[in-house]
Amino acid sequence: MATPPPFMNSNNPNPLTQGSSRLPEDTVIYSIYPDNPLSQDSLQSLHLQILNAVSPFTTSYIWQHEPFTLSIAFHPFPHLKGHLRFGDNLNDEWFTVFLLFRISVAFPSVSIQVHDSDGDFLLIEAAYHLPRWLNPENSQNRSFIRRGKLHIIPKSALPNPTLTESLNFLIENEQAAVAQDSMQSVIQNRITGYPEKAKLNTHSVRVRVPVSVARVFKHAPSLISLAVEGFYDRDMDSMKNAAKMERFLKGGKGGEEEMVTVAVKMSRAMYAQLMQQRFQAPKCYPMPPKKGDLEAELGMKIACGFEMMYQEKKKEGEEGKGSGWKKYKESLEKSGYFKGLIPGSNEYKRLMENAEEYYKNSSLFSKTRAMLNAPVRQIDEILSLPYSADEFKNEDAPPSDDDSWLYSGEDELNSALQDRQKEMELYELKRKKKKSKEQKDTGASSSLKGEDFDLSELVTTMQGFIHKMSSYEGAEVPNDRDPKEVELDVERFMKDVESVMKYQGDENVTRDMDDDGGSSDMDFDESENGSDMSDHEDGEDSFMHSYSDVMNNELKSTTLKKSFVHANEQTSVKNEGTSNATEDMDEEFSPVDVDVNLVKNLLDSFSCQQGLPGPTSNLLGLMGVNLPKDDNKGK
Repeated sequence: MATPPPFMNSNNPNPLTQGSSRLPEDTVIYSIYPDNPLSQDSLQSLHLQILNAVSPFTTSYIWQHEPFTLSIAFHPFPHLKGHLRFGDNLNDEWFTVFLLFRISVAFPSVSIQVHDSDGDFLLIEAAYHLPRWLNPENSQNRSFIRRGKLHIIPKSALPNPTLTESLNFLIENEQAAVAQDSMQSVIQNRITGYPEKAKLNTHSVRVRVPVSVARVFKHAPSLISLAVEGFYDRDMDSMKNAAKMERFLKGGKGGEEEMVTVAVKMSRAMYAQLMQQRFQAPKCYPMPPKKGDLEAELGMKIACGFEMMYQEKKKEGEEGKGSGWKKYKESLEKSGYFKGLIPGSNEYKRLMENAEEYYKNSSLFSKTRAMLNAPVRQIDEILSLPYSADEFKNEDAPPSDDDSWLYSGEDELNSALQDRQKEMELYELKRKKKKSKEQKDTGASSSLKGEDFDLSELVTTMQGFIHKMSSYEGAEVPNDRDPKEVELDVERFMKDVESVMKYQGDENVTRDMDDDGGSSDMDFDESENGSDMSDHEDGEDSFMHSYSDVMNNELKSTTLKKSFVHANEQTSVKNEGTSNATEDMDEEFSPVDVDVNLVKNLLDSFSCQQGLPGPTSNLLGLMGVNLPKDDNKGK
């Protein structure tokens, strides 16, 4: 399986949403920024012009939850914004992207930003074609739609751009920010076919419903989305409303409400949501005695969905406790307003009543109430005028559309997966080719493969690395560290070591004199003033020789010396006739071949990695050295 790029496996939230409240699930959010600051009247005019430009595409479209809208905003500066919940219908999201691209073509002096609850989904869609430097951590304020093309602010121009800086860069250097053709093609392929593709997503079905529901369909067909949502997201309270059917069955008396057959248009996602759920008809609802009547069953689900939605919106509108109240309550809880009190306690109730009273006096309450009451008022207005089943008798409802797509989705899914797999394989192929080329270029400059690999270059490179990265003073201190933290008084350290060695030497002298009355090499005569008879340099030489002798004596009893290659190992083989004593003497005084030991240890470590990443390959890679693979390993 190919390794996905950062945008494909990243769980990080989009940086555009940081610092704000969490985005609702399955919601696309978009903002339109004019190039020049506009007054409120000019912004209002632009608002109406954009809505008129997209209306030919949206008039007959059935949205899953809510239609494409725009509103005027003034923070951080005047612009237009909107959001749309697409739910289970991804076509709504990509249809919105299509509309935004159309807007950018019709109004070339605007820049558009779009993202959803998953992040910058346009970059996610084109993840296999992004520049290598672009990742979720540095994508903030970089992706924009302008003049019908995707634009990305270059990192070289603005390492950490603000929104204002990015918008100014687009105005002054638009061509420098145009995304590469492969990215443009991916996005354009995704929205190709709209708005015709949006129409193909519409499903028409014949249903048998109460005449009150049919009248609502006739005058407000878009309300089908709220009805299906009410049915699909039902709970125990809403099901109690469906059991009564007070609004759409004349006070719950199903026998007094006539039933008619009409054609209803909805999205395919809505049709699937109605079909996949079993639901027992309320006792008051008139169902035909014949079971398996699909038109009657679907009509019953839609009618119950209308009843659930109507009563729920009415209740929320009266209380004004929609999503605005939920967000307000969450903010109070996060700020510690309830002081950790147990819900239901007297003090908790008192604080809740104060919060509700304050909320009802706020402008948010009036806006929320008006929004929630809108569908309720619309239904009441439609049903306030006289109506009867006669107005539908002469209308011949067309047959339902073929729904074989509902049961053949596996083929479509497999096709989409195959397309994605091909894209992944192409990405992996390009990545391997690029990596191979880099290795080839590096290998040509630093080393050759197989038997032509020059080990002397490895020694030279390592020596250069040591001289470059370190010195007699030790390792370099990082820039963000205080140099005083790693200070070492070398003279004081050496004096302490010397004193310890002298102390051990005095013990040896005493022991030797007790044994044979002689003296040793570690016996230092002192002058009358207490100083050494030799000068300071001679004293240091004597100390270093003594220190080296002690270390050698300690190492003689270990196997450490056998792990090093000595300079005379090759010649010792030839001189087989020499005595053992001579060999021991030569071995003791023969120097260690540093270069050979360096190469030997590096090759041993590299071989232990068995072709996998490890410290040796990483270190050599930093120096531009690529060791050839051991093809004879295991043979």
